[in-house]
Amino acid sequence: MSAIERPTPRQRTRRLAVLAAAVFAVVVPVVQNLGRFGLSQAEFAADGNQTLQVAGYAFSIWGLLYLGLLTYAGRQALPQTGESVLINRLGWPSAVAMFGIGMWIIAAALNLKAASVVIIFASLLALLVPLLATAKTIRTTDVMERDRWFLIWPLAALAGWLTIAAPLNLITTATAFDALPSFASPTAWAMAAIVVTVLVAIEVTLYLRTMAYSLPIAWGLVGAFVAEQERNPILGFTALGAAFLLVIAAVILVFGLKRGVERPR
Repeated sequence: MSAIERPTPRQRTRRLAVLAAAVFAVVVPVVQNLGRFGLSQAEFAADGNQTLQVAGYAFSIWGLLYLGLLTYAGRQALPQTGESVLINRLGWPSAVAMFGIGMWIIAAALNLKAASVVIIFASLLALLVPLLATAKTIRTTDVMERDRWFLIWPLAALAGWLTIAAPLNLITTATAFDALPSFASPTAWAMAAIVVTVLVAIEVTLYLRTMAYSLPIAWGLVGAFVAEQERNPILGFTALGAAFLLVIAAVILVFGLKRGVERPR
């Protein structure tokens, strides 16, 4: 069990910052869509998606991600919630990541392509690095502990989706700017991005051992298959094969290895 202690005034301030960041992340796209401010996310993605596309339905995952983030932020802000190791170490990083995904919506609405790439990669690293730093605690958190369902799952799922969204954003922006290096075809670059994404996903899953991280990536890859299977079958079936490989690898790593057993280094 993780050590539990009541939050200090400084820790309560951090908790309120996390809650504010979660609300910001959820409210910004709602306001942007209702107010029709700038480009929609679909319009922003359409400029440069000739290299790699993802079916629009795949982005519905944001509904679950937002719900998870609000649940996480609300629970950790409650006075009766103890100050666990994970709440302590992932608080500020999660606030940065959630603030970042809200800022990404603003950058996309303003068609700030280069800024959107910087923001999404910064949000990914802000969350993924501390998740990996606390991987041992994550692995040894019991399945019945609240931190596993109300902290690990929401944050790992967000990190997973950002893991596939970041390279997609990069390729889309590079295509829009006609900046993909010419020594390889656009399809080759897209396939390379898929391969690298899956390799990173498998390695991270080995450390975290939670399906929450892998499933959003597989979901995005299936979305790429749906979008590309007719336009570019080679790319589409590469994405589908990558999704299948990732799910199989994740099941083996998560359920075939004990969370408390360390990998020999």
